[in-house]
Parts: sequence; structure tokens; C-alpha cells
Amino acid sequence: MSESNMIELIIYFVVGLILGITLAIFIYTAYLKKKKSTAKEVLDNAENQVEQIKKEKLIKFREEMQQRRSKFQEEFKIKENQLSGNESRILGKEKEVRRLENNLNFRESRLGQRNKKIVQREEVLSERQKKLEEIIDAQNVKLERIAGINVEDAKKELLKNLENRVKMESAQMAIDIKEEAKARAQREAKEIITYAIENIAYEVTMESTLSTVQLPSERYKGMIIGREGRNIRAFEEVTGVKVIVDDTPELIVLSGFDPVRREMARLTMENLIKTKNINPKLIEQTVKKATEQVEKSIIKAAEDTLSDLSLKNVHPAIKEALGRLKYRFSYGQNILQHSKEVALLSGAMAAELGFNVKLAKRAGLFHDIGKALTINSEGSHVTLGVELCQKYKEHDIVINAIMAHHEEAEPISPISVLVTAADKISGSRPGARRDTLEAYTKRITGLEEIANSFDGVSKTYAISAGRELRVIVEPEKIDDKTAEILSSDIAKKIKEEMEYPGQIKVCVIRQTVAAKNTDEFSDLEEKDEIAAE
Repeated sequence: MSESNMIELIIYFVVGLILGITLAIFIYTAYLKKKKSTAKEVLDNAENQVEQIKKEKLIKFREEMQQRRSKFQEEFKIKENQLSGNESRILGKEKEVRRLENNLNFRESRLGQRNKKIVQREEVLSERQKKLEEIIDAQNVKLERIAGINVEDAKKELLKNLENRVKMESAQMAIDIKEEAKARAQREAKEIITYAIENIAYEVTMESTLSTVQLPSERYKGMIIGREGRNIRAFEEVTGVKVIVDDTPELIVLSGFDPVRREMARLTMENLIKTKNINPKLIEQTVKKATEQVEKSIIKAAEDTLSDLSLKNVHPAIKEALGRLKYRFSYGQNILQHSKEVALLSGAMAAELGFNVKLAKRAGLFHDIGKALTINSEGSHVTLGVELCQKYKEHDIVINAIMAHHEEAEPISPISVLVTAADKISGSRPGARRDTLEAYTKRITGLEEIANSFDGVSKTYAISAGRELRVIVEPEKIDDKTAEILSSDIAKKIKEEMEYPGQIKVCVIRQTVAAKNTDEFSDLEEKDEIAAE
């Protein structure tokens, strides 16, 4: 390419570039003008909207101010009316005060006039009093001269008579107060005992010297007996409990007087049955495990009882003896449950009377603790219980309660009396104890024999399970007064010769029959006497 062509091309390029730049500037200028016009329109619209909003806000503000102004005017009118009403009431009160002041002034004037009249009357009365005293003195002189006794002697005689009369009245008053106090004490004692009993939930148990073990099948009887009876002999020697295998299907009986050993034997037998392999060596090992299990249950029973009663600081030996009562029974009543009942009753009554509740519960719980030791030791449960508690330094009132609840010592504290009462309540409540048929028959026969031993007794009937004795007497030999004495004598003899729980009522019946004009009538009298335990 030639140089001239190159120059020409460069010229064309420069001219084209200048034209392009000019065109771009023109387009950009036009764009800016358009944007300015658009922005101005937006700005004008915004200013118009702002003006419109200002106008609306101003109108709304004016309306609100007008509403507040009208509301304020209304409230102001109400307040103004109230103030005017208060002013009228104040004016009325002022008028009432002025009226009362006028009345008060009037009354004061009248009171002054009355005071003047009273002073005048007092002067008249004083003059009359002087004249009356002069007359009385003159009359006294005449009376002394006529009666031959002066005023001082007469006063002494009058005072002496009054003193005797006051003594008689005070003696009668003392008797009335004593009777009233006695009746109130009996009533309150009944209420306290009733409230205490209502708070105790009783359980009925039954004494037994037998325990039964259920067998999975009849073939286990042969395993228990063993070859030539060696297993059953080994079991009886180790446990001290007799095993009875009879025709009762899938059942064997364990017999023994020691309830702890019997429970240990029952657990041993159940564990042996589970192993399905019975031999003398295994029996000894199982007995040891069952003994440990029973001992743990004894401790747990004691701890649960102490926890229920909130009692602490009990010696381990006493705690163990307490737990053993779980397996002891008396007349069908569980001794541990009975002791717990006595503790709760004693505590409830002590709370009503304001005594030491903790000590009352403790004395009630341990009152029969000696029964846990009677099987392996000689002596009564009272003696054994006292020795145990003395050995481990129990409270003196607890020891006294143990002795006093069977009248082996006089109570040294009201708590001992409460324990005795609670023991009788727990033992004599319905369902607490049961006698064997032989003991029941012996008791009924003994009651009737005691009543029949008195002269003039025709027939006797022991009813209500031996808790009431009805005695029919011969009316020719026994009169009314003698019948009353007879009931007391029978009750006294029952108390001396028999042991029984609770109370026995003795009812003496004297009947006379007469006939007149074919009309017959009878006179029936009953004399009741309660034989206290």
C-alpha cells in the first residue's frame, strides 16, 4: 500500500472517530436532559405528596385538638357541677353543725340547772342521813339494854353463823366441782381415745404354727423325702422344723413353734424346689442363705417400723428384737403390728394431753419387746423386756411402761398409763385377737362357774363372746341392794381369778312376778357393773 493511501485511511479514521464522539456526546446530552426532566417530575410529585400529607396531618391534628377541647370542656363542666354539689353539701353540714352547737349549748344549760338541783338534794340527803344515824344509835342503845348484848358481840355471833354457812356451801361446792371435773375428765378421756382410734388403720391377723409350700408337681415330694428319707431328715435336723408330706396334692406342710425358724425353713424349701436338685449338702448351703435372708427381713421390718414412727437412736440389739416380733403372734394378733398400734395410740393420746409424743411412741413400741426373747429364754416377756432395755440404757419411763402395762410396777409417769390404755385398746378391739375353740370354751365355762359359786344365783349366761355375763338371781334370797353388791363381788372375783383382754360387763337380773284380777305384771331390774381389766 502506498503512503498516500495510508494517509487517506488515517484521515478517514480520524474523521469517523470525531463524528462518533460527536454523536455520542449528542446522545448523552439528550439522555441527561431526559433524566433531568424525569427527576424534576419526580421531585415535583414528591413535593406535592408532602404538601398533601402535611395538609391531611394538619386537618387530623385540628380534629383531634377539637375533640380533646370538647372532651375537656365536658369534664370541666362535670367537675364544676361536682364542686357546686360539694359546696351545697358543705353548706348543709355547716348548718347541721350550727344546729348541733345550739342543741349542745341548750343541754349544757339544762345540765347546769340539774347539777344545782342535785347539790341541793345531796344536802337534804346528808341532813336526813345524820338524823337516821342518830335514830339508829338510839335504837341500838335500846336494843342493847333490852337484849343484854352489845353490838360487838352481836357482830361476832353473826360472823360465826355466816362462817358456818359459808363452810357448808363451800363443801357442797367442792363436791359439785369434783363431780363435774370427774365427769368432764371421763368425757374428755373418751374423746381422746376415740380420736386416737380413728387415726389407726387396723389389720387382722391369725396365729398359726404351720406354713405351707406349693409344689410344681407331685414328683417333688419324692425329691424332698429322698432315698430312704435322708433328705427330709437332713432338712428337719438343720432347720428344727418338721416336714409333713401327706396326700394333699402339690402341697407340703412345715410345722414348728418358732416362727422365725419356720419362715427360714419355708424360704429354704422354696429355694430348694427352684434348684430341682435336693441333697443334704445343698440343704445346709440353702439354709445359710435363707437364714441371712430372714435376718435381713427382720432388720428391714424394724427399720420400716421405726421410720414410720419417726423414732431414732435405737440400739441394734433392741432393733433386732423388734424386727423378730414380725414373726410372733399372740391370740392371732401379730406382735409387731400390735406394738406399732400401741405406739400410734399412745402418741395420739399424748399429743391430745400435751405430753412428750416421741417418748410415748417409744414406750408403746417397746412395751412387748420381751416377747421376741421368750422362745429361747426363761422368764416372762415383761422381765426379759426390762432386762433388755436396762442393758442398753433405754429411758426410765420406757422401762416403767413395760412393767406397768401388766401391773408389775406402779406407773411413774402418765405416759406409762397411756401405754397401758393403748395396749388394752389394741388387744381388745373387735377382730384383733382370736381364741382357739378350747380356750374359748374354757373361758366361757370359767365365767359361768364363778357366777354360780355365789349364793342366791339361779342361772348364768356368758354372751357376746364372753364379754358380758348375765346373772339371774332368786328374788326371795337377793333383794335390790344385795343384787348391786353381788354384781360388784362377781366382777371382783373375775378380775382376781381370770385373765382376759378388754372388759367384761356383769349384769345381775332380779325378776318378781305377781298376779291380781287375772292381770299379770312383772318388775325387772338390772344392775350393771364393769369389771376393769
